[in-house]
This record gives sequence, structure tokens and C-alpha cells, in this order.
Amino acid sequence: MATNHLLEIKQYGQSIWIDNLTRDMIQSGELQDLVENQGISGITSNPAIFEKAIAGNVIYDADIEAGVRAGLPIDKIYESLVFADIRNACDLLRPVYEASNRVDGYVSIEVPPTIAHDTEATITEARRYFQEIGRENLMIKIPGTKPGLPAVEQVIAEGMNVNITLLFSVESYVNTAKAYIRGLEKRVAEGKDISRIASVASFFLSRIDSNIDSKIDAKLKKGVDDIAVEAKLRAVKGKVAIANAKVAYQEYQKIIESEPWKALAAKGATVQRLLWASTSTKDPNYRDVMYVEELIGLDTVNTVPPSTIKACADHCNVGERLETGVEEAYTLIENLKDPDINIDLDTVMDELLSEGIDKFIQPFQSLMNSLEEKIKVLSPV
Repeated sequence: MATNHLLEIKQYGQSIWIDNLTRDMIQSGELQDLVENQGISGITSNPAIFEKAIAGNVIYDADIEAGVRAGLPIDKIYESLVFADIRNACDLLRPVYEASNRVDGYVSIEVPPTIAHDTEATITEARRYFQEIGRENLMIKIPGTKPGLPAVEQVIAEGMNVNITLLFSVESYVNTAKAYIRGLEKRVAEGKDISRIASVASFFLSRIDSNIDSKIDAKLKKGVDDIAVEAKLRAVKGKVAIANAKVAYQEYQKIIESEPWKALAAKGATVQRLLWASTSTKDPNYRDVMYVEELIGLDTVNTVPPSTIKACADHCNVGERLETGVEEAYTLIENLKDPDINIDLDTVMDELLSEGIDKFIQPFQSLMNSLEEKIKVLSPV
């Protein structure tokens, strides 16, 4: 029997979650097989995933029709579909949650992307989602925008599990970690237990390389007279996302060695793990599992789309590389400032955050439009 390399990754302290959820996966037994036999120990979802899952899929029609008969508005019909899938996935992963002592076994659901810049609306929806779904191993996804971080702090203080998403810059990750710590400290000050709260910080990868590579390609297309300059530009291609992640992990290590964190850990707090997201390789010239292989390390998560799960199970070269080449990673990031390269990483990260929110708003609205059309078809005349 061929080796499933996904199973080897756990030996290095990294969890593999799947970045996908559909009702078909749940009902067919595919998800159960992934959990029981393929080493998958968590699930992340987002509006784009649910748009693909629900639009044009007859498996949801009976529930949509029931919502129509009950006179529910579109947003409540949407929630009835998604909440049911999330609950069932949480139940399926409950044994993992218990066996891992609440380290794994989580299912993430995102608050509506349309409220990414509204702190109070995010807190309100997080509370409602957590209460209505009613599962201990639920994680609420909140975008790591400036208005999102106070929401993270408050939601943590109220005892909810949180997945902070759409993190691109190292600074945004550090700010996220500080929000987690402040939330826990607030809870401690209120005399409440902090040992049952989990959080991950979702650090995005492939979109960084896609953005920077396109800028480099544009420079190369204009023509570069100096061979040394061309070599500098080509040396950066496809390397920034992994280097950026390695730098972020160094910041994680500083955080868990800090006195504020040690004080919380003494009271039972669990570390906020870095989660590598956007891990499918967009450029066919790159190795299809590079965002998995190069970032295996202790106390991390990699959330992987189905195609990359299959590829990694088949041919991942597994080893602990997250703390190798760290100096080179710092150097590469610094080299972006070289006048011959001249890429402003802060500007790139701001662009990616803005685009990321739009990329979730668009499928969310598209799904609502699809539901509206389906409701018209299924509504009694």
C-alpha cells in the first residue's frame, strides 16, 4: 500500500485541516474517511466555499423549499443550510476534538464578509453564530482588519473560539496575537476559565506570491538590460510567501516566550497557532505542494484544499523546514527594498487584504442571488 504522506506531518507537531465543506462530503462518507483514515483533523470554510457547494446543487433543494414554506427571508434560508452543515461537521469531528484534548477537531465558519469593517456588527454576529450553531468545537472566523481586531478581543473574552483570517503581513499577525492575549487577560480579570478557548491566526500564502510575481513579470517584460538586475528579480519569484511565513513564525516564538503569555499559560491558556492558508499553488511552474512542504513545524496548522490534499498524500516530501533558512528569509524580505527590485511589501499586503475581503463578498452576494433564483423556482405558485 502506498504511503500517505499527510499522516507523517503530524509527527512534526502540525495539524492538517481541509479547506472545504459540502453536504455531499458529509452524506457520502467522504469527510468521515478523510478524518478517520487520511489524517484530516479540522475544517475551514468561507463564503466562496459555500457558494460552490450550494449554488446549482439539488442536495439543498428540500431544505430551501422548507425555508420557503416557513416564510423565511433569504438570509435565514442561507443560514439554515450552512448552519446545518457546520453542525454536522462539528459532530463528525467531535471525537478528534476530545481525543486531542481540544487541540484539533474544529470547524470554522465566517461571519458575513459584508461586515468586515464593522466591529460591533462582527461581535453581534459572532455571538449569534456561536449560540445558534451550539457546538463547542466551532470556530468563528473574523477578518484581521483594524475593526476586526477589537471584535476578536471581545469574542475571546466572552469564551468563543476564533479563527482570525485574511492575515498577510507579519505586523497584522502580531496585532492578532496581541488581540488574543488581551481577550484572555480580560477574561482572567473577570475570574473566568481560559483553558477551553482555542484560536488560530490564518496567514495567507499563495496570493502573496501571485501578487509579487505579477509585479516582477511586469518589470521583466519591460526589459532589463543588466543581467545582475534580472537575476535579482528572478531570485524573488515564488519565494516571498514562504519567507514571510517563516518570519511570522519567529514572531510567534517571541510571543510564547513573553511574560504576558507565560502568565496566561500558567492559568491554562492554549497557544494561538499559526495556520497556513491559501496553500494551493497558483503557478503551474512551482511544485504543487510547496506551501505544505516548506512550512511544516511545531504548533502550526495547514488548511489544504482537496486537490492539494491528494497531491500531498501522494508525493509530499515531509520534514521539519519551518525553522530552516530563517536568515535567508529575513534577507529576502529585506531585498524587496533594493532599488533594482523596488517592491513595497506593506502596499502589497494592504492590496491583498482589500482584495481578500472583496473575494469573499462577491461569492457571498452571488450565492444570495442564486438562492433568490432557486427560491422563485421552488416557491408555490
